[in-house]
Amino acid sequence: MFTNVIKVQSSSMFSCHPVTEKIQNFLDTSQQLEGVVCAFCQHSTVGMIVNEMEERLILDLGKWLEEMAPIAQGYKHDDLHLRENIPADEPKNAHSHLRALLLGNHVSVPFKDGKLQLGKYQDIIMVELDGPKERSIVISIQ
Repeated sequence: MFTNVIKVQSSSMFSCHPVTEKIQNFLDTSQQLEGVVCAFCQHSTVGMIVNEMEERLILDLGKWLEEMAPIAQGYKHDDLHLRENIPADEPKNAHSHLRALLLGNHVSVPFKDGKLQLGKYQDIIMVELDGPKERSIVISIQ
């Protein structure tokens, strides 16, 4: 097994970042020809998806996530005064956690002849839901 960590810097609360090229570059250095790559984000307010990195689809994704888990919903997680030992800068971000639950935090993609077996319009995409922040994605090749 080969493992690496890649970093992605987001620039806004919601943004999508294709990481396919970074993952393929790591796969190239591993010299493995066949197997599965797992990309796992180490954060509970980030999603990992395989989909099309198309501008209007990304806008639709943001709209859908807002409909599914609106920011101003009165979530218990955001009752910061009721929580113990939280940092002074703790954000009210229950919506981000719930959105991440909808998307999941990892993807697995097979590879053959050293190349990711993604479809024509597919990318591996990190979805920032609580940015801007630097995020870490663990890449493992099996």
